[in-house]
Amino acid sequence: MGTDKAFLKVSGRTLLERCLDLAASISSPVMIVGDPQKFSGFGLVVEDIYRDHGPLAGIHAALASTTAALNLILAVDLPFLQPRFLRYLISRAQESHAAVTVPGAAGGLQPLCAVYRKAFLPIAERSLHAGKNKIDRLFAEVETLVIDEQKIRNAGFSDQIFRNVNTPEDWKQAQAVLG
Repeated sequence: MGTDKAFLKVSGRTLLERCLDLAASISSPVMIVGDPQKFSGFGLVVEDIYRDHGPLAGIHAALASTTAALNLILAVDLPFLQPRFLRYLISRAQESHAAVTVPGAAGGLQPLCAVYRKAFLPIAERSLHAGKNKIDRLFAEVETLVIDEQKIRNAGFSDQIFRNVNTPEDWKQAQAVLG
């Protein structure tokens, strides 16, 4: 992308601001996992314990720093997510004992739009300690509730909410759709 996606603007607001507002509309407190020097002006920041280990390290850091039973993890680059879907996702997690409640849509699992219980923390810790940073493969080690595309559609949602912003073209498309 050539720049930090968190600071890309869509509809006059950065992706970070949009994500923080979305998360705050669902639950609090909201934490940012990242560099405090870059993000402290936006809210509570938690640093990765395992630096340079990708998104699994962010999930680990978030879970290590919370006492909440259920933890909604969101990537900053999902500008099409809707509060109604996140409430649906959380309600499914509350109805289950699964360590992870994750959508299976848009061609795969969506681990950066999922609900994690603290029970996932030791699994993530062990994997990171071993230098294994893939999130999806860890789901086989814990009880995981996958909400498949059909259930997502039946609940009134499109898999288009999982479109992310990874390229300049994705960003242009998001700007065109969201104004």
